[in-house]
Amino acid sequence: MDNVQMSLLDLTPSSATHPRKVGRRTIQLRSDVFDAYWRFAAERQQVFHRRAAGDPPPWTTDPIIGRHKFTNVYRAADRVSQALIRDVIYTGPQDIEELVFRVLLFKIFNKIETWELLTAELGGPLAWDRYDFATYNRVLGAAMDRGERIYSAAYIVPNPGFGEERKHGNHLRLLEHAMASALPERIAEAAGLREVYELLLELPSLGPFLAYQYAIDLAYSPVVEADEREFVVAGPGCLDGISKVFADTGGLPAQEMVAWIADVSNEEFDRLGLDFGDLWGRWPTLIDWQNVCCEVSKYTRVSHPGVAGVSGRTRIKQEFRQSPGGLEFRFPPKWKLPAERTAQLRS
Repeated sequence: MDNVQMSLLDLTPSSATHPRKVGRRTIQLRSDVFDAYWRFAAERQQVFHRRAAGDPPPWTTDPIIGRHKFTNVYRAADRVSQALIRDVIYTGPQDIEELVFRVLLFKIFNKIETWELLTAELGGPLAWDRYDFATYNRVLGAAMDRGERIYSAAYIVPNPGFGEERKHGNHLRLLEHAMASALPERIAEAAGLREVYELLLELPSLGPFLAYQYAIDLAYSPVVEADEREFVVAGPGCLDGISKVFADTGGLPAQEMVAWIADVSNEEFDRLGLDFGDLWGRWPTLIDWQNVCCEVSKYTRVSHPGVAGVSGRTRIKQEFRQSPGGLEFRFPPKWKLPAERTAQLRS
């Protein structure tokens, strides 16, 4: 049987573990879940390529991937990241101050519809040199009064508490605080991803996971030459996935487990006879393997229901809904992907 074309019945959980050496530590893999990690990654990436090529559905014979919503292996290929790259970063002025303003404004709400609402209501491109708190606050407040959601459910974004009555007002004040503290210039001078992350971590209410996510988003832009391979911060979903894949991490922290997964990725695909179609020559980086850990946390709720993670969740809430129209994937020019997959600067 083709290793990729797994059915639900092929993924019966077992209690078998297997030791591996990571430096001087010994970790214990749950063999079946570990294999499912690589099978999921390979098949989910095949779905991506089939959709990118314009193939008609169905794009998979895996009943779990076919039914439920899973993010892409590559974080930058997901719907919100694609909007950020195409419509926020590479649309509009490319000077440092405006780029950082647009990225932070978009990511605070992390919702395409909120960006589109602000753009439509304000009558044109969003810019720091035309920013007005009262106007932005009014537009967002009116949307909430209409019962519209202005925040994505993907992240929990804490209220920074700048004294405004509503959360979105405090987040606009947070954005003003970032711009007033010369954050754009400091980010542009940063030596790498970790330094960008540490600058973002200084912002009120921004914890490690969100600061890392925002750092990755800024790394898509021309503002910094930050390398996604430098380090990773594991989110809650990733921690749950790791707890399922590994019966024992030998005391190694989550970020080191993600780095080890990245290190062994080629040989594990080869071991299982899986054909992993990368991103037109770009191999996944740490943020992408972190992404897969999070999605395997969800996938195994169905494929391996007997393997409990630290989250205690037992079902996948979201079902897959096909997006209308075709998918035109675009990525940062600095990645040097084929021209038809590279974001073009728009005014």
